[in-house]
Amino acid sequence: MQGYLITFFTQKTREHEGIPLADWIVEQAKKIGVRGATLFSGKEGFGHDGRFHSGNYFDFEDPPQLVTMALSENECDRLMAAMQAAEVNIFYTKSKAEFGFTFDG
Repeated sequence: MQGYLITFFTQKTREHEGIPLADWIVEQAKKIGVRGATLFSGKEGFGHDGRFHSGNYFDFEDPPQLVTMALSENECDRLMAAMQAAEVNIFYTKSKAEFGFTFDG
């Protein structure tokens, strides 16, 4: 199948509608029928603002998180429309991708 590999970059403390933003994105993906998503918690990183984000003892409240998923063009359009309607402003990467299963059985 042809589509996109999309990754959203956020922090654990960032929320939308009272829940962590990464969890909100996963829930939106489920609502539109996406077959799977992966949430990664990072050890450390820095954002566009230059602030350092870490999961270490001294900065445990703000570790980076990524949500990544393989989407058809339609799923991608629907997810991005849902995020725009909810006025979610988040950095993402989107690459064309071929995806599927190695064995269909």
